[in-house]
Amino acid sequence: MIRVNFDTNIEDLVVNSKGEEIAKIKIAINNKINTSLSLDYRFISASISYAPNFFPGNNDNELKGKSSYTDFKFRFFPKSFIQTVYYKNIKGFYVKNMEDLDPSWQKGKDPYIQFPDLRVQSFGGITAYSFNKDFSLKGIYYQREWQKQSNGSLVPSLEYDLTYFKNEVDNLKNKEAQYNLGINVGYYYNWVITKKVNISPFAFAGIGGKWSSFQEDLEDGTKSAKEKDKFFTKKFGGGIHIGYNSERILFGGKLDYTSYNYRQDATSNVKNNNVYGLLYIGYRFAPPKVIKENYDKLQKKVPIL
Repeated sequence: MIRVNFDTNIEDLVVNSKGEEIAKIKIAINNKINTSLSLDYRFISASISYAPNFFPGNNDNELKGKSSYTDFKFRFFPKSFIQTVYYKNIKGFYVKNMEDLDPSWQKGKDPYIQFPDLRVQSFGGITAYSFNKDFSLKGIYYQREWQKQSNGSLVPSLEYDLTYFKNEVDNLKNKEAQYNLGINVGYYYNWVITKKVNISPFAFAGIGGKWSSFQEDLEDGTKSAKEKDKFFTKKFGGGIHIGYNSERILFGGKLDYTSYNYRQDATSNVKNNNVYGLLYIGYRFAPPKVIKENYDKLQKKVPIL
């Protein structure tokens, strides 16, 4: 199965500081529409996502600066599990709420404060499990199976990632490493409207931990001592998926919302909101003979495939 996605990756980093005059700063990337190409065959799925400059909302470089976004994902589907591993690279941010910082600032005329060298790199994974064997989480998100009767399931998942924040200001570099570990519990329901059309709402909540280490260059040419912190994190969200599935053609869309936050210290907290809308269209075709034969041989040796 080959599929093309068009999505909005609206990811804001919000920092609240109760003890300062500026109460809230929102940092975002100058990309609003991403596209991804995925290839699925039986046990494995692979995709690459990026943000083309020719899409509206991706090329307002004069006022917001240049941003880049790339995301590689691999998914595996053993039995009732879904295993995802990914690498994400984002560079180029701007302050989104300039009107809160400068009342005289004019939208569309004045440039935003920019962080062109701020880069975020993430290496991570998600392990999810469906308790109900008559429910297909794979059918909702990856159209790999057909759900014939309406059904739902409790789906716990384990999320983990290692993220690096790198920036350079006045030729002085700073770097922060964060390790995140979280457990989420969600409920998914697949409402089969007709044989080929389904509507699938879901909601989830979770808790976890964040461990960080920060270090920066000093003006005398040395590096600062590492600042280490640990935080208790909370996460919740929900969404809905609508899809059409046939022997050859599949298409649909979904809308997700996720809120992730933690208290940074006694006077401030950090919140990361992600609103994610997606449209997709895909096509199924018979695999090349050499791929099918080799996969069948491998499957006999590794039954879980």
